[in-house]
Amino acid sequence: MGHPKFSRKKYDSPTHPWKSARIKEEHAIRANHGLKNVREIWKANSALRRHRHQAMKLISRAASPEPHLMREYDDLLRSLYNKGLIPDGATLDNILELSVEDMLGRRLQTLVRLKGLAVSHKQARQLITHGHISIGEQKVTIPAYPVSREEEENITYVSRSVLSNPNHSIRQDIETLRSTAEYGEEEPVEMGEVFVKSDAEVIAERAAAAPSSESTMVAEPATETAAEPTPDQPEGGDQ
Repeated sequence: MGHPKFSRKKYDSPTHPWKSARIKEEHAIRANHGLKNVREIWKANSALRRHRHQAMKLISRAASPEPHLMREYDDLLRSLYNKGLIPDGATLDNILELSVEDMLGRRLQTLVRLKGLAVSHKQARQLITHGHISIGEQKVTIPAYPVSREEEENITYVSRSVLSNPNHSIRQDIETLRSTAEYGEEEPVEMGEVFVKSDAEVIAERAAAAPSSESTMVAEPATETAAEPTPDQPEGGDQ
């Protein structure tokens, strides 16, 4: 049971702590999302595992005539839709296709970065922990706060924060970087300019550029042949 003053750990850690493939994957996810440590990945994996377990239980009992299963089915899909994890009209198969990246994508830190309120995940985490980000009128200082679909549109700067002023230097830097990172400003490339060579053409060009067997043969050193004696000169030399 544990001591009532101390909360129980609500996530599962890896069964084997030293698997290199898992460690590399976790470090890549941590760098992409600006996470503080890998425990945040373990928490997201544990939450994802609970959603999948519930979905698989409903799939296995789909043929059961019990009426409460349909209510559980609707409640699960409605809950995950409100959390922003699945689209409208999704099924239980869509729940099984969720990944840890989808779970981490609903964190407040990630959405602050995606909405353009920060230029990087690390800056988004700093702005949240320093109390510059709010959801509606409520200031939130937890980077891992799970944002619902309804709350997503209300993410903004705190009204009393210095960043609420558009002329602030940090806001100016963010706007400058955002304008330079906008897509769709490049001129479209004409289809005639795009030429993709097939594998057969590439192999043929490499074969033509490769040295031939004659050019790779080592030339034999020329052997000096004795000069044939002329009729006026005897073979033994000058006598």
